[in-house]
Amino acid sequence: MPRYKLVIEYDGAPFRGWQRQAADPSVQGAIEAAVTRFSGETQGLTCAGRTDSGVHATHQVAHLDLSKDWRTDVVRDALNAHLKRVPVSILSAEVVDPAFNARHWAIRRHYRYRILDRRSPPTFTRGQVWHVPWPLDAAAMHAAGQSLLGLHDFTAFRAAECQANSPMRTLDRLDVTRRPMGSMEEIVVETDARSFLHHQVRSMVGTLMLAGGGRLDAAGVADILASRDRSRCGPMAPAHGLCFVGVDYRPEINDFAFN
Repeated sequence: MPRYKLVIEYDGAPFRGWQRQAADPSVQGAIEAAVTRFSGETQGLTCAGRTDSGVHATHQVAHLDLSKDWRTDVVRDALNAHLKRVPVSILSAEVVDPAFNARHWAIRRHYRYRILDRRSPPTFTRGQVWHVPWPLDAAAMHAAGQSLLGLHDFTAFRAAECQANSPMRTLDRLDVTRRPMGSMEEIVVETDARSFLHHQVRSMVGTLMLAGGGRLDAAGVADILASRDRSRCGPMAPAHGLCFVGVDYRPEINDFAFN
């Protein structure tokens, strides 16, 4: 039974997250339904990182087993044909080692968060950025974020319903920059780690937004982290500004990209 690795892009707005739901639409459910219509098989997908309701992805990775040895271009194109009515696209499909596991073999995951800090609301990027209608200092946000790097107890930035066994996580990168986007500028937060807690990225971004507005400094962010007190965290940034943009695997099967 061949195992296929899929690279997937999706707009998370119409979905209740990646994970299959009993009644609500999900990205996993949409792709699995396309698999059944294409192949006649009922097979489950395993992804590199389950995204929350409304979160997007430009480079999600999942694996899928099929009983027939289909050509990879046929798998890609047939799935896309059955996904035309939803904002999900299979960017590539390839046959991999049957032991490959999109989730457990991942060694680093990459997220990007976008903020538009201007008075007027967005039009073309609506649903893709967090609109903050006052100016933010990206350099101050970046400086404050450096206190979160390394191995820490991230309880202060963890959702109450998080099911992870431990709040300990190692944050490898957190960069905040201001970038041109057409005729405007936006603030981009990029963060990398082997794994994240539930709502960790959105909670960190919400806290850094306060630093960008002059309400916190680097020491204040460090104090929130050390407190392990969720009530001291800043507002949780909305889901629609967050995007899963890449995943690293061991060098021999590395498949990392920013799109």
